[in-house]
Amino acid sequence: MNDNHSIKINYSSLPKTALVFAAGLGTRFKPWTDKHPKALAVINGKSLLQRNIEYLQQYGIKNVVVNVHHFACQIIDAIKENNGWGSIICISDETDEVLETGGGLLKAKALLGNQPFITINADILTDLDLGKMIAYHQQHQPLITLSVTNRKTSRYFLFDESSRLCGWRNTKTCQERISIPQNNFIEKAYSTIAIFQPQVFDLIPFTGKFSLVDAYLALAKDHPILGYDHSGDKLIDVGKPESVAIAESLFS
Repeated sequence: MNDNHSIKINYSSLPKTALVFAAGLGTRFKPWTDKHPKALAVINGKSLLQRNIEYLQQYGIKNVVVNVHHFACQIIDAIKENNGWGSIICISDETDEVLETGGGLLKAKALLGNQPFITINADILTDLDLGKMIAYHQQHQPLITLSVTNRKTSRYFLFDESSRLCGWRNTKTCQERISIPQNNFIEKAYSTIAIFQPQVFDLIPFTGKFSLVDAYLALAKDHPILGYDHSGDKLIDVGKPESVAIAESLFS
């Protein structure tokens, strides 16, 4: 990991590239995922992947990296057959081993360039105004900005009053991981959309297979990671078959 003082961050450029995480096994989405990748599950005639590609296009982001593992060929074929749904799509191939979100991010480093970039999980649908989140990121200049809401969940990121990430909590197991001790934490649920400065690759202290949550908590002590609250926006994790009907009621 580099000396903190050697990391220079330029916030003047807008994100032009995004990474869509589509490599997961989708075990909660069986039986569909017994024969298909979850990213190709259909919501009102469009796959989750297509919907996220088109969502990013609304904000001028047409360079997209998609990581693949589970039924990777189906995703690659869908992208080719649909000409990337109008975007330029590169594949980050994890067919040998699924690397989780953190390892998947490192694997895609060469495809993401040296500009700020965005990540999103393929199974998340939202109408979050990404333009406003980007403006927030540029105004406050953190290393990473995380999309969060006030919704109920069992796992929360913990923030201070200035929206800086301080830790993580699992309310079911009572497990906590604290990076910056505080007297009072503000709990927020992560929406999986994040904006990164490219310098993050010089700072992540892990290799191989790991979660982005681990990276966030490792970096939070020495580098500002902020939460961007978009409570009230449409948001659904299409994680289980029963969530398809809810998603179809929210997204036409």
